[in-house]
Amino acid sequence: MYKGLLTIILLVISNSFMILAWYGHLKFKEMPAFSKLGLIAIIFISWGIALFEYVFQVPANKIGFSENGGPFNLWQLKVIQEVITLLIFTIFTLIFFKNESFRINHVIGFIFMTLAVYFIFKK
Repeated sequence: MYKGLLTIILLVISNSFMILAWYGHLKFKEMPAFSKLGLIAIIFISWGIALFEYVFQVPANKIGFSENGGPFNLWQLKVIQEVITLLIFTIFTLIFFKNESFRINHVIGFIFMTLAVYFIFKK
């Protein structure tokens, strides 16, 4: 149980950095210090943020993987990571991108993702 919970916590932290690296720069135009940066500078900033994603992602997978004594097989790790990514992305988008709407088709998609988790974990 401890390794499973630790894996999920590390994946949440990892995905928070990933979402920030991949989508945070879209808000740079609103920040005076970053608004004039070119694409190369933005890539390097995002890459630097993504480094922290790997600092948490790699241990999460190592701790959680069943062949290393963790509770999850590779398929389960991947599906958990994708669901966490969607949850973090949704929270990030609703907080920082007020012009993006959360619609019923998104809810339906999340229901299907939940079903995917169910079937991946089904023995």
